[in-house]
Amino acid sequence: MRDRWRSLAIGMAIRQLLSSYLSNRASDGSSRLRSGFTLVPFSTVSQFTFGTLTQMKKHLALAVAISTFMLIGGALTAQALMTSQIESRIKSELPKASGVRASIPLVDIPQNLSSNTIKLVNINIDGFALEGSDAKSSITISANDIGKAQPTIVGSLDVTATIPAATIIKSANFDDAQIVGSALQISVGAGGLGQAQLVPKFSNNTIYFQLQSLSFLGNEVPSSSLPADIQDQIKSKSMRELTVPKGMKLKAVSLGSNGLSVNLRGSNIQLSKLGSLL
Repeated sequence: MRDRWRSLAIGMAIRQLLSSYLSNRASDGSSRLRSGFTLVPFSTVSQFTFGTLTQMKKHLALAVAISTFMLIGGALTAQALMTSQIESRIKSELPKASGVRASIPLVDIPQNLSSNTIKLVNINIDGFALEGSDAKSSITISANDIGKAQPTIVGSLDVTATIPAATIIKSANFDDAQIVGSALQISVGAGGLGQAQLVPKFSNNTIYFQLQSLSFLGNEVPSSSLPADIQDQIKSKSMRELTVPKGMKLKAVSLGSNGLSVNLRGSNIQLSKLGSLL
């Protein structure tokens, strides 16, 4: 009986030792397992991700800026090339013209490069002697739908020539003529005590002046009291016949401080005949 209790005591002691050993091994293993990994704080991960996105945005913005710069630079180069070619062409057609400048809207460049026509060209000429005149007039030209094929055809052409005020006054054939506002003022009556206001008009290809108002010693004279043929006399004295080229029509005349502006418009005009138009 005593031997039996001794065996049970030894078995219980062995089980306790084994249990304690296994417990210690498990504890040491978990510690080693935990020591094999490093926990990274969430704040560090967030900073890394935010920094990466910020760098990507900067690179994307730089790429867009470079692309935009290249596109604008290319458009400006194409614009300069086109305007230079047009200016050279105008100078060859109008060798006596001075101060020739052409401009093309930048927004039209993509369409101009991809189509068979140039949408719009604006041309300014500082000085050019019109046919039959020694005085140099300023000219503005608006050309739409200019074909690239030869011969060069302009879809629509708008030309405004401004004859200098001094030339108009000199050739008016009226006493003491001067431009006041949009009218030509002249002296009339005995001793030039009356003043008449004349405005430019046109009929077909003829330009002339028409009486707009008349005053004597500062008092307006009713038109009903004037001789019936006075308008005819003024018209016949001021009439000027214009040589309007084929395909162009006289559309408007106006008078201002710069002189007399004459507007001509036409369609399907051959660019090589521009010299004959003026």
